[in-house]
Amino acid sequence: MQIHNLSETPSILNTFISEIRDKDIQKDSMRFRRNIERIGEILGYELSKTLDFMNHSTTTPLGKSETLLPKSDVVLCSILRAGVPLHNGLLNYFDAAENAFISAYRQHKQNPASFEIVVEYLACPSLEDKTLILADPMLATGQSMVATFEALKPFGTPKEIHLVSVIGAQDGIDYVAQNFNSKTHLWIASVDKVLNNKGYIIPGLGDAGDLAFGIKLQQ
Repeated sequence: MQIHNLSETPSILNTFISEIRDKDIQKDSMRFRRNIERIGEILGYELSKTLDFMNHSTTTPLGKSETLLPKSDVVLCSILRAGVPLHNGLLNYFDAAENAFISAYRQHKQNPASFEIVVEYLACPSLEDKTLILADPMLATGQSMVATFEALKPFGTPKEIHLVSVIGAQDGIDYVAQNFNSKTHLWIASVDKVLNNKGYIIPGLGDAGDLAFGIKLQQ
C-alpha cells in the first residue's frame, strides 16, 4: 500500500488538525465539522494529482484554452455518521462523483476491549472499473475500513482504490496495508503511534461522530 502522510510536510493543514484535537475548540461542533471538511478538501486535492487526465478545449470570449481535466469515474464512499463532513469536503472537489454510504459500528461484547464491526445500511452504485475513494475520519484499528470494503465487493471491482482518513494509528495503518493490495493509496492528515486498550487512538481527538453531531444514545 502506498501511504501519503501529509503531516510529514508542514502546511496550513496543521492548523485544522490542531483545532479538531483541541478540547476547547471542539465545543463548537460547527467549527469541528467545517475543519474536517477543509481537511477533506486538502486530502482530495492531493489525491487528485494521481488520477488520469485528458485534454480539454475551453472556448473563452477571446479564443481557445487547452487544459488537462480529470477523466476518472469517481465513487465517494463514506462510513456513517462520522464520515459525513469528510465526505462533504471531498465532494466539494469531486463535483461529478457518484456517492455511496455505509453504516459500520463497533459492537462490543462482554469484554469492553473486544468488539466486532457490524455493517448494516449500504447504498452504492456500480464500482466496476471506477476509482473508489473510501473515507473514514478515524483510522484506529483499521477493522471498519476493511469490513466496509468487504461489504462493497459485490458492487464490482474498482480500477483503483484510495483510502482517506484524517487521523490514524500506526496499528490501523499496518492492518489496512495487510488487507488491501499494494496499489492501494492511503491519504492521511496525521498519524499517531498508540491505541489504548479499547482500540481508540491516543492522543487522537475523541469520538469524531459525537463531536460533529452530538452524543448518541447508548442501547
